[in-house]
Amino acid sequence: MALAITEFEALCGFISIGELKGVLRDVPEIVEVVGSAEANQVLQIHEQDHEEKVKSVLRSAFTQLMSASQEITAEAISKLKSRLYMESKIRQLTGKEQLVLQLEKQYPADIGVISAFFLNYVKLNSGEALYLGANEPHAYLYGECIECMATSDNVVRAGLTPKLRDIQTLCSMLTYKQGFPEILKGFPLSPYITRYLPPFDEFEVDRCILPRGASTVFPAIPGPSIFLVMVGDGAMCTGSSKDVVMEGDVLFAPANSEISVSTASELHLYRAGVNSRFFQTLRW
Repeated sequence: MALAITEFEALCGFISIGELKGVLRDVPEIVEVVGSAEANQVLQIHEQDHEEKVKSVLRSAFTQLMSASQEITAEAISKLKSRLYMESKIRQLTGKEQLVLQLEKQYPADIGVISAFFLNYVKLNSGEALYLGANEPHAYLYGECIECMATSDNVVRAGLTPKLRDIQTLCSMLTYKQGFPEILKGFPLSPYITRYLPPFDEFEVDRCILPRGASTVFPAIPGPSIFLVMVGDGAMCTGSSKDVVMEGDVLFAPANSEISVSTASELHLYRAGVNSRFFQTLRW
C-alpha cells in the first residue's frame, strides 16, 4: 500500500480490455512492436469472455511487448515521440500521452515508456492511498508516500529502471487482473488519526497529524506496531515509559500497548501494524 504524503502519481495494474482495444487503435507503435496477430487477438476478445481467456490474451500481448529487442523498442519510441510532438500542435494530448513523453525524457528507449499504455495512471492527493495485491505491476512516478509492504522475498523489475531486469520472470508471475485500483481515503479513529485498511490481513496503516499543543491516544491492539515520525517532534508515552521523538525516528511498540502522543509544536507520524480484521477473525 502506498499512502500519499504529497500529490502522488503511479502506474498501477492493467487497464481494462476495452481500454486496451482503444490503445491499440490509437497507438500504432504498439501494434508494430507486438505484431498484428497479437493485436488482433486483443481486438477480437470480449469483456464478457471467460476471465482466464481474457487474461491469457493480455498475458501474450504484454509479454510480446516487454520481450521486444532494444532496436525495435528504440525505433518504436522514436516514432511515438515524433508523432506525439506533431499532434500536440493541433490537439491537446491526453494525460497518458503527456506522461509517456515525460518518461521518455527520463528513460529514453526504455520499454517501460510504451508499456505505460497498458497500465492505469493513478493520481492521489495527500492522505489518499492505493493498494496492490501480490504479483501486480506498479511504478511510482512522482511525489512522496509512505509504503507498507507485506513480507516479500523478491522484487522483480522490467522497465523504467537502471537496475537489473528480469522480464521473463515478471511476465510469467503477474496475475493480469484488470481494472482501476480502489483508492482508500481512510476513516477517522479520532480527530487526529485516520486508519487505512486494505482488504488483506497482513497490515493496516494509521496516519496521525497532530497540530501544535494537541495530544491523542493510539488504543491498545493485540499485535505489535511500528511508528515512523515524519514531521516535527513530541512525546510518546506508555504506562511505563516516555520517549521524546523527532523527525526520522522509528519506534517499536509491543502488543497491547496504549500509546499517548503529544506535541508542543507539530507532529506527523504513521503507525503500521497487523490488520485489525485479522484479530476479529481469530475471535470468531
